[in-house]
Amino acid sequence: MTMPMRPPRFPPSPWRLAAAAFALAFAAAAPAPAPAVELELVLAIDASTSVDFREFNLQMQGYAKAFRDPRLIDVIGAHADGVALALVLWSGPRQATTAIKWTIVTDEASSLAFADQIDATPRLVWGGSTALAYAIEYSIRELETNGIEARRQVIDVSGDGKANDGGLPMYQRDRALALGITINGLAILNEEPDLKEYYEKYLIGGANAFVDSVWNFDDFADAILRKLIREIQGSPVAERDRPADVVVAAPAMEAVP
Repeated sequence: MTMPMRPPRFPPSPWRLAAAAFALAFAAAAPAPAPAVELELVLAIDASTSVDFREFNLQMQGYAKAFRDPRLIDVIGAHADGVALALVLWSGPRQATTAIKWTIVTDEASSLAFADQIDATPRLVWGGSTALAYAIEYSIRELETNGIEARRQVIDVSGDGKANDGGLPMYQRDRALALGITINGLAILNEEPDLKEYYEKYLIGGANAFVDSVWNFDDFADAILRKLIREIQGSPVAERDRPADVVVAAPAMEAVP
C-alpha cells in the first residue's frame, strides 16, 4: 500500500518571522489599559495645628464609619465600575501626604476593607499652618497622575479654618475647574463661624459643587456620611451633561514635591 505523500514543509519566510517577533514585542511592551470607574475622589483631611488629636480622630472615625454604613455602600454598589478613593492629610505648604493610596471600592467587602485602612492610618501630618491652596494643588496632582480613568473627578476638603499660609485657594480652585475637577467642602465652624461662606467664596467650584457645615467635630460623622452619599451618588441623569461655570485658570503653584 502506498502511503500518501505529505506536502513539503518550507521554513517560514524572514518577513513572517520578523512580523511575529514585532507582534510579540509590542504585546509585551503595551501598557495595561487604565482602570475605568465612575468617580475619582480625593478625601483631603485637615491635620493642621488647629486640629487637636481628638478632633483629628473624630474626622478619621467619621470617614471609617461612613464606609461601613449600608446607605453609602448601596450608593457605591449602584455604580457598576465602583469609585476610586485616596485619602490625603494636609496642613501647611509642602505638608501634605497621601495616607491611603488610590483604592477602587465597588461593593460591601471593598468598602469595609477601605474603612479598615482608615482605622489603621496614623496621623502622618503633625500640625502646621492652614494652606488650602497647597492642599488643592497636591490633590490635583493626585488626580492627574493616578493612571485611572473616570467620568467625574472630585476633591473633598474638610477643615476648620481659613487659609493662613500660601495665599487664597481660589487660584488653585480655578485651575482645578479648568481641568474638569469639582471641589466640595465640609466646614467645621467651631473656631471660625463664617467658614462656610469663606469656602463658598474661595474654595469650592465645578459641576454641582457644594459646602456642608457642622458646628463642631462631634457632628462630623453624620455630616461626612451625607456629603459622601451626595458626592458618590452624583447629580440626576438629566443634569449630568450640564456645563460647569466657566472660569479663567490661574497659573499653577510651584511644583508639588
